[in-house]
Parts: sequence; C-alpha cells; structure tokens
Amino acid sequence: METGKEFADELRNESWREELRKNIKNKERMAIPRVRMTEIDPLLRSRSYDEVNCGLTLQQAMTEAQRCLDCPRPSCRNGCPVGIDIPRFIKNIERNQIIEAAKTLKESSALPAVCGRVCPQEKQCECQCIHLKMNSESVAIGYLERFAADYEREHGEISVPKLTPPNGIRIAVVGSGPAGLSFAGDMAKFGYEVTVFEALHEIGGVLKYGIPEFRLPNEVVDVEIDILRKMGVRFITNCIAGKTITYEDMHEQGFRGIFVAGGAGLPNFMNIPGENLSGVMSSNEYLTRVNLMGAQRMEADTPVLTGKKVAVVGGGNTAMDSVRTARRLGAETAMIVYRRSEEEMPARIEEIKHAKEEGIQFLCLHNPVRYIGDEKGRVREMILQQMTLGEPDASGRRRPVEIPGATKSINVDMVIVSIGVSPNPLVPRAFNGLKISKWGTIIIDEETMQTDLPDVYAGGDIVRGGATVILAMGDGRQAAKAMNNRLMSV
Repeated sequence: METGKEFADELRNESWREELRKNIKNKERMAIPRVRMTEIDPLLRSRSYDEVNCGLTLQQAMTEAQRCLDCPRPSCRNGCPVGIDIPRFIKNIERNQIIEAAKTLKESSALPAVCGRVCPQEKQCECQCIHLKMNSESVAIGYLERFAADYEREHGEISVPKLTPPNGIRIAVVGSGPAGLSFAGDMAKFGYEVTVFEALHEIGGVLKYGIPEFRLPNEVVDVEIDILRKMGVRFITNCIAGKTITYEDMHEQGFRGIFVAGGAGLPNFMNIPGENLSGVMSSNEYLTRVNLMGAQRMEADTPVLTGKKVAVVGGGNTAMDSVRTARRLGAETAMIVYRRSEEEMPARIEEIKHAKEEGIQFLCLHNPVRYIGDEKGRVREMILQQMTLGEPDASGRRRPVEIPGATKSINVDMVIVSIGVSPNPLVPRAFNGLKISKWGTIIIDEETMQTDLPDVYAGGDIVRGGATVILAMGDGRQAAKAMNNRLMSV
C-alpha cells in the first residue's frame, strides 16, 4: 500500500512528466535520431586496456532521453530482469535531474554502471521499445543507464539507497558475483545483517575475473561494491564454501538464511586429441590470469602464455573478450573459430563489431577436431572440420552438421577454448541435501529460488549454468524478496 509521501511523490512526478509531454510532441520525439556513442579508434584501443566506449555527454543524454515516449504501459520494463522504472529514470535525464535518475536506478539495481555497460539491452528492455513497432531505432536505454550512474560517480554525489531499520537477522551469501551482490543489496535494504563470503581475493566475481577492463573498468565495479559496504554489507575474501566455512559453521554463527551464488567457474572442454598440449587453455584461466592477476604485466607473479597466432574457439561474449585480450597482448593473428554461422553467435552485436574493427578474423562454420604439437609439446596446428547448418536445435539455432571429408589445417601457437562453463562441484557439495541436476547446477523452485534446504536459496550461473549479468541480478532480487517474505512470516 502506498504511503502518503509516496502518493505525493507520484503526483509530482506526473506533474513534471505532463509538462515534458507538452513541451515536445511525440511526432517530434520520433524524429530525433538515436544517439551514437563515441569510441576509441580501433588501431589505438587494440593495444590498450582503455575502455572502448567513451560514454555520452550531458547534451547527448538529454537529447536521447527526449526520444522516450513515456508510454502509458511501458513494455520496456517487462524486458528488465531487475524491474527498473525505465521511463522515470529517462524522464529525469530529460529534465536535467541526473542525480534523481541515478537514484531511480538504485531503487532496483545494485549495479547500474555495470549493467549500463555489459547488459544485453538489445535483447531485453530495448527490444520491447515501442519505437521498434514504428520502424524506428529503440531508445538507447543502456547508454542512458550508464550515463546516469557515471554522472553521479564523477560528480562526487554518490547516494546510498534508503534502508529500513536493522532487524538483527544475519544472512549469508556465498559468492560476490552479480547474483550475490544484487541479493545482498536488497537484503540490506530490508534491514538484514548481510555477510558475503568470496573464494577469491577480490570482490566482484565474474565482473572482475571474467570481463576485461576495456569493456568494464574495475574502478566502476569497485565504486558500486563500496556503496554496498556503506549499506552495511560485510565482505569476507579468501573464504571457500565447503572448505574454509561449512554449512554447519554458518548455522553456528547464527545465519538464518543463505543465498548460494557461486557462479559457474568450471570450464568445459571438447575432449579432442591434443587438448592437453601446452598453449591450449580455457577462457576462464586466460581471462582470470589477465583480469584478476595482472598476468599481462612483465613483473607478474603468475604470467600468462602469449602467442602470435591465437585461435579462440566459441562465439559468445567470453570468446570475444578472450580474442580481443589476445590482440592486446601482442597476437599478430587473432581469430574466432565457431561451428555455426555469424548470425547464430550468442555474443552481443556490439562486441562482434568491436572485434572486427580491431582486426579479429572470423572463421565460422568450422569446428576443431584435433590439435597437433611440436617437439616441445606446444600446440602448432589445429585440424578443423567444416560444417553446414541443419535444422534448429533446442536453443532455436540451426544445428551444425559436419560436411563429410571436408577438413582443413591452420597454424596456431595458442588456442583458447570458450565453449561454456559448469558450476564448480565443490560449492553444491558444501550443502548436504541440495538437489543437483545432471549438469551440476542447483535445482530450485523457480518462483522462490528456494532449494530443498528450507534456509538455502540459490541463483545466477550456479542455477542457470551460464547466463548474463542482468539475469543473475534478477535471480538475486527474486531470492531476496522470497527469503524476506519467509523470514518475516515466521
């Protein structure tokens, strides 16, 4: 039920939104072209870890915000897994109330600056935009989300979401990736005492170890984590669930609810001949060494192998991150090898575009069947099976089918395998009684995110087996709501 203040705020919001509608008619809004974000020149950025996208200026953001038609029933909100009030934050930008826009984002999202950069808006909120039904480009919701969050950070006016009074109930979170952070933020708002246990030495999970700084700077992640600290969330690093701390330990320490968000850090391989050669590694290891451990530095304690002819097997965002990283580490030839066509690639269109601009080669409709090494055991050649596309499979994409007898050989000195991940079995095993699928994921009630253990909930990649940042965050919010409902009803 709305409070008197919330009702008054809504009246004021409607008042200024009505004023904006009078100032610019929908026909004029429709005529405004979608903004184009400035990017660093490909030749310069392919040898640099500077962020590729440069963000919007205030004028660009305000003009793009004018394109929003402020629909009576905004379908864009239906496409947002965390339920951001998209029209309200955009209309705040239109009237140059950027800090208010940032506050609106924080009502629903613990990581707006992160999501503005890596969320696939084109497949979620933006694909629901009414502009698309009128043969126009969607409003650049992702760009505007990034702008509002960056503006707040850069102008030193970082706000902390409103919290309800502490209730004294302790809650544990296993994993500090997007699902865990989103859950922790909502539970802190509800008044719980939240502790996040992270296995690695830095907070952020895949946001730190999996996504390169040219796409998501660590500084951006750290600022949003610091907001959670200011909300009272406690972080404990170098703590492995099932080893450093057990389910029983958590009970003894008084935790009344546990959210398991351990991610999916176990890489998948193809199990083909030569996969154990030196120079063949998973994208997980490669990106973790570079992004989290600084392996690209000459003085690094754990340097990473580099190559001049690098092939990355896979077509997702992680594959694009890996091949673009290889380019920055000195690869003269860096290529994507993918068994389907480019149209079937799950990577974001923007990431494919950026990779091509940076000189990445694409070898589609090919699949590795064997790696050959030199006399020192280092990979030197890969044998590829040529493919064609058959009928759609369960994913909706056309199934790759071998062309009998059609193979080719290419020279390589490094191969990075990026064909998906599975949950590390250590985390599910730490909770005796959890029901696990044949893929190693935790089975939950999809409505509540609750496991077979009444006080244990789970979400993110450890449930999905591999998904986007924003879907993991949506899981965190859904689990927080359900856990709060259960604890408050006891």
